[in-house]
Amino acid sequence: MKWLVGDFTVTGTLDTGSVILVAVVVFGLSMDYELFLLSRIREEHLSGKSNVESVAVGLQRSARIITAAALLLAVVFAAFMTSGVTSIKMLGFGVSLAVILDATLVRALLVPALMRLFGERNWWAPEWMQRFTLKH
Repeated sequence: MKWLVGDFTVTGTLDTGSVILVAVVVFGLSMDYELFLLSRIREEHLSGKSNVESVAVGLQRSARIITAAALLLAVVFAAFMTSGVTSIKMLGFGVSLAVILDATLVRALLVPALMRLFGERNWWAPEWMQRFTLKH
């Protein structure tokens, strides 16, 4: 792998700025994927499907776009590892790894499993918040 990304200079410490930047970027990207998935599941639920069926159909219909977006972003951020600057390499590695893990483990396994466990409680909201939800 050294021929691809070059040398990583071992500094003995972790650059806290890079760690914070990775966390912020990954949080934003993961919320984007979560919106894709949950909006599709909600559309299915509002159309009259059961919770189990809406989760299954929503995941099936949004999986392609989430996977494609995750792969595209992982490749783009992996290209950062070719930089000569160590903090940029760390950013590229961290975001690429986190995007792949988020799209595969969290979106494909964890979210559907938790939505199945919570059942109809997925769709509960306090009275004051219900006026902000859009009904299609």
